[in-house]
Amino acid sequence: MKTDERPEAAAIDERARIRRGVLHCLWVFLGARVGLSIVAVAALALIQPLDPPVDSGWALQPLTPGWHNWVTAWERFDALWFLRIGTEGYTVGDGSAVFFPLFPLLIRGFSPVLGGHPLAAAIVVGNLAYLGGLIATYFLTEGEWGEAAARRAVLYLAVFPAAFFLLAPYSEPVFLLLAVTSLWAARRSRWAVAGLCGALAAATRNLGLVLVLPLVFEAWHQRRERGAPVLGPLLWSAAVGLGTLAYLLFWQVKAGDPLAPVTFQTQWQRELTFPLETLRAATEQAFSWFGQFPGGYHFLDWLVVVPILGAGVWVALRARPMFSIYVWATLLVPLSYPFPPRPLLSVPRFLLPLIPLFWALAVWSGKRRGVHEAVLVVSGVLLGVMTALFVTWHHVF
Repeated sequence: MKTDERPEAAAIDERARIRRGVLHCLWVFLGARVGLSIVAVAALALIQPLDPPVDSGWALQPLTPGWHNWVTAWERFDALWFLRIGTEGYTVGDGSAVFFPLFPLLIRGFSPVLGGHPLAAAIVVGNLAYLGGLIATYFLTEGEWGEAAARRAVLYLAVFPAAFFLLAPYSEPVFLLLAVTSLWAARRSRWAVAGLCGALAAATRNLGLVLVLPLVFEAWHQRRERGAPVLGPLLWSAAVGLGTLAYLLFWQVKAGDPLAPVTFQTQWQRELTFPLETLRAATEQAFSWFGQFPGGYHFLDWLVVVPILGAGVWVALRARPMFSIYVWATLLVPLSYPFPPRPLLSVPRFLLPLIPLFWALAVWSGKRRGVHEAVLVVSGVLLGVMTALFVTWHHVF
């Protein structure tokens, strides 16, 4: 009888563990969704919006009072490109090639289900992916650092200053879900899942291709640890590249230019630069215009990005090598291709899927009194500021 009871008790404990994790993520998601929606609507009522960009070709409705602002407040910047591509498709020569296709395809697929409203489809898809990304983050973190660290890591991700992008109709939440699930699966030797999610991540954003590196390294690591087979894992790791390859082939067929997603990056005026030079220039700009417009943008970028690089050092020293490679290979890409007039432009949102960075804060805050509260307060204030700037068309994108 005792032998039979042990597996049953273990199954009950496992279900309780999973339920605790999912409920924690659900409450964090709901808190972020409601809290930032209030910030967004309040910002529209208090701050004069700037003129929106028109290069995407997406027709924006005029700003008017009403409850629709709970939804339309998030229709900003790159979201306009995703909405236009999701409804009308790609256009040769307009720069739309740099926006990878999975998120626009999801918008197109879900829009008819929601009455033909692409914005609603984009927000629903993104929000479901965000919740899924939080859950994936929780269980990946729990497996590496325990339940307490997992709870804090999820919370720190949700209050990170750029986390409003996870609620906006951007590709970030879809990429977060797919990238973290791919890493979680590889860590547990579920290589088919790792390769499939990695390929879908590579079809969501150009940085998805970087997942090949940590997956390949993990395959060799597992072979050295316990003599696990390596050929199958390596093949599934290489399958990540199929997401990128499929998109390049699409542009070969459409325009005869398979490198259009790469070459049109020049439209955003990014230049190849040594990463340390990017950080040096960003630091100089952050403090040389301190207290004077537009120095606030440079200082805000610096304040979000540079301190978190210290967490990257912790990851390199303390985390499993797969996660260190994932973090630094992903970080070096935007740091190597900055927009010189504002070197850290968009880098804060590129940090969002780099979950091991939040492990550093989660582990550190668990050992020192007051750190947890300080992280929540500082991050929360910056998140509120950046959300207000974003919905009023200020240059946070």
